[in-house]
Amino acid sequence: MDQLTEEERELAAMVREFAETVVAPQSYEADRTHTLSMDVVAAMGDLGLFGLPFPEEYGGQGGDYMALGIAIEALGRVDQSIAITLEAGVSLGAMPIFRFGTEEQKQELLPDLLAGRALAGFGLTEPEAGSDAGATRTTARLEGEEWVIDGSKQFITNSGTPITRFVTVTAVTGQADGRKEISTIIVPNGTPGFTVEAPYDKVGWNASDTHPLTFDGVRVPATNLVGERGSGFRNFLSILDEGRIAIAALSTGAAEGCLEAAVDYAKSRTIFGSALSTRQNAQFTLARMRARVHTARLAWHHAARLRDAGRPFAEQAAIAKLVAGEAAMDNARDATQIFGGNGFMNEFPVARHYRDSKILEIGEGTTEVQLLVIARALGLAG
Repeated sequence: MDQLTEEERELAAMVREFAETVVAPQSYEADRTHTLSMDVVAAMGDLGLFGLPFPEEYGGQGGDYMALGIAIEALGRVDQSIAITLEAGVSLGAMPIFRFGTEEQKQELLPDLLAGRALAGFGLTEPEAGSDAGATRTTARLEGEEWVIDGSKQFITNSGTPITRFVTVTAVTGQADGRKEISTIIVPNGTPGFTVEAPYDKVGWNASDTHPLTFDGVRVPATNLVGERGSGFRNFLSILDEGRIAIAALSTGAAEGCLEAAVDYAKSRTIFGSALSTRQNAQFTLARMRARVHTARLAWHHAARLRDAGRPFAEQAAIAKLVAGEAAMDNARDATQIFGGNGFMNEFPVARHYRDSKILEIGEGTTEVQLLVIARALGLAG
């Protein structure tokens, strides 16, 4: 089993306590009212969670992706909406700026993002460009010293909160060798022509901020380009590889939350004169749930360690997301069955996990995309 360092164990304990004492008590009401608590976001910022994998020179904690995953897992155990707010705030909001931005962009934008004083979104998905992100239709043309952007994006996390500062969008900026030239550009919230549409009415992740975006003749300075022109497609692939580790960590937390709740319920629930936990069928169900948590955690730990060591990790990230996403969905289903009728009531966390977990097999690369990545690593796909 992959062993955590003493510092990593302390981080896990700290965030777990925060999750239980601050996050969990507000989760049911936040889900019911579809409200992301800015107080919880600020508290995560005060703990330094948004800055975990970034260097101290930009206001970060000087940690790594393993540290980020540990925090996300602890949050995902009690509230997936809060966990994805952190995951997207780091992986999709701040990381593109840190990895590919100019020094001026980093100095201007990262301090507030890493402190949790601001959030940012990553505008990739479109109505016709999901798994096939190369089908991007949003365009940006250079007119003098300005980019003019037209198009739309959908399912964009952290794009419409009171503290959202900007979104980084992918757009077609021309043609190169007969293929679309895709670049990434910063669009500040409030820019004329940039509309954050009404939030979605979702099945789950109800306290997570998610909106469609519209760009109608949006003008931003040419200096808002992130990375080299035409590097957007390649850059976002590397961002997604890292994000899959974080989603796998979130999924592991969700799977563990379901397991813990189901074990407690099975011990306290009396059926036909004895505790449900004494029934072999329930025992076997809980044992399988435990095995899924264990396997998922090993998978994402391995991918994170490879990433932090500067070694190739794309295949391992895909495996981690595949295994952990399925573990979360399977454990949510089994926990709901253990709870019986109570598992169908939203006041119980397992009901929320049941609704929330399906997106873990879809977002940041569907299960089918992960299988394709793994197949390519085996030399099976053209």
